[in-house]
Amino acid sequence: MLATVSHFWQPFSEFVFMRRALLGGLVLACSTAPLGVFLILRRMSLIGDAVAHGILPGAALGFWFAGLSLPALTLGGLGAGLSMAGLAAWITRRTGLREDASLAAIYPISLASGVLILGIAGKRLDLLHLLFGSALAVDGPTLTGMLWVSAISLMAMAAIYKPLLLDTLDPLFLRTVSRLGPLAHGVFLTLVVLNLVIGFQAIGALMVVGLMMLPAAASRFWSRRLPILFAVAAVMGCVSVWLGLLLSFYYSLPSGPAIVLVAGVGYLLSVVLGPVHGLLRRPPLLTSQ
Repeated sequence: MLATVSHFWQPFSEFVFMRRALLGGLVLACSTAPLGVFLILRRMSLIGDAVAHGILPGAALGFWFAGLSLPALTLGGLGAGLSMAGLAAWITRRTGLREDASLAAIYPISLASGVLILGIAGKRLDLLHLLFGSALAVDGPTLTGMLWVSAISLMAMAAIYKPLLLDTLDPLFLRTVSRLGPLAHGVFLTLVVLNLVIGFQAIGALMVVGLMMLPAAASRFWSRRLPILFAVAAVMGCVSVWLGLLLSFYYSLPSGPAIVLVAGVGYLLSVVLGPVHGLLRRPPLLTSQ
């Protein structure tokens, strides 16, 4: 029994890279939890996926010029993600096209551009690192960046919580009493991009959005209260990181997909077992005799 339990802690106690990966993943899960919940409440769930694709050209340019440099990758990805979100918002204002439709049209262009940039630079072999990441390769500077982004993200979310909540539930009322709605929305999108950029270093550009959205979606089956949704999403994200890293370590699996797969299992269990509209908690349908 003790030997079995030790398997859950032994890799993190013996190896520094496992401790770094765990700590980085835990803080990332905590900072992305409220962002994912608000994305779902604001019906912007697919925007996270679009932005995750959109950061690839900037990250590819940073990688081309500076290699696996955290500042270069972060600045490049942040610039590309914000530019894509801004372009989508501009198209929406000018044409009336929905913002999600604008992003859905732009992100394949961004993804293809990033792949072509890496191909031109002769860095095709490193494409898998950008797309799927390697949590086990989190070094000191990357971990420091993840800690800073997590702290900034949580403090900023606390600062814009009330206007963002009002803008989510009743934007017309917020417009009559305050002009903070657009500002809160802009800060919120910036935080989404920032977390995706710092997260793709470890989880990968295509995988980090899973850590942001799957625990948030699963939390909806456990409570209707917003603070509890944040807490449930954060806990599920942390558990996904922990178990995903263990699977990656013991079975030689890619760490990013392993973490997201565990989060996916948690989501499916929530769909079935969750007390709020879970499949096993729904009242039986009445049948006419």
